[in-house]
Amino acid sequence: MKIIIAIKSATLQLLKSWKGIIIVWFSSLILVSMIAVPMKGTLNSGLGQSMITEKLSDGINIEVFADLGEVMTSLVSFFMSGLFLLILSGFLLNAFLSGGIFNSLKGESAKFSAGDFFRASAKNFWSFLVILLIISIIVLVLALVIVVVPMSLVGNASVPEEGALLKTLTIVVPLFLLLLTIMLLVADYARAWQVSKEQNACFKALGFGFGQTFKTFFSSYPLMIILLVIQVLYVWFVLNILTEMKPVTGFGVFLLFLLSQFLFIIRIMLKVWRYGSVTSLMELNSYPSSTPQGGKN
Repeated sequence: MKIIIAIKSATLQLLKSWKGIIIVWFSSLILVSMIAVPMKGTLNSGLGQSMITEKLSDGINIEVFADLGEVMTSLVSFFMSGLFLLILSGFLLNAFLSGGIFNSLKGESAKFSAGDFFRASAKNFWSFLVILLIISIIVLVLALVIVVVPMSLVGNASVPEEGALLKTLTIVVPLFLLLLTIMLLVADYARAWQVSKEQNACFKALGFGFGQTFKTFFSSYPLMIILLVIQVLYVWFVLNILTEMKPVTGFGVFLLFLLSQFLFIIRIMLKVWRYGSVTSLMELNSYPSSTPQGGKN
């Protein structure tokens, strides 16, 4: 019952926070464009703009990139450095904008205001950054210990058992996904708690995140599983659509760009829906007699 109430409440909060979703989308578009536009210019100079869509219309053609010569070297170098900057900038941008998103999803939050959104983003930035950094490190360590190390040991065995890699994979991957889901719950609970407090207390927020996750495990975990499955199915659906589309004209490329951005906005909405559901469940567990979608009585 709590799961249904939390999802319903998050849906109402999602509709109210649509301006915040547009802010997140536009910021992400600007960030990616700072890397993609220069790369496109480099590719055009080496291949010619009119030849790109023609040679790539039937899919990835390795000969296209083999003919680039020295341009390919500079393109790879630019891509690697650009990818690093993109990941770093995306991490910082996520920490900043998440503060505004979580603040707009609180049960007692009023009508969406861009000023309140950015004030909350600035206020919670450092706390959210520490939370995301610690959770990311924990996830990386878990991936190393649970997946990489066992797979390496099995793969480097002097006399490997037939099918041992596959058997190990079927054990370690579900275990890692189980723990990853828990860590996502901890991060969401921690950030939801932080925006409800005046003081910045990232370590207290993380403590609350761990405590709330295990205290309400049998309602929190199924909720997160439902939301993550929906997100994964959506990504699979989008990839199937985009891989089937092969525009051969400039207008076709433009339409594909518009479609991809529309699909990306929906993906952001699903993530915000997850944030809102966890926030609503936290409020419901903290104030059982209140109605999440209407604020506390």
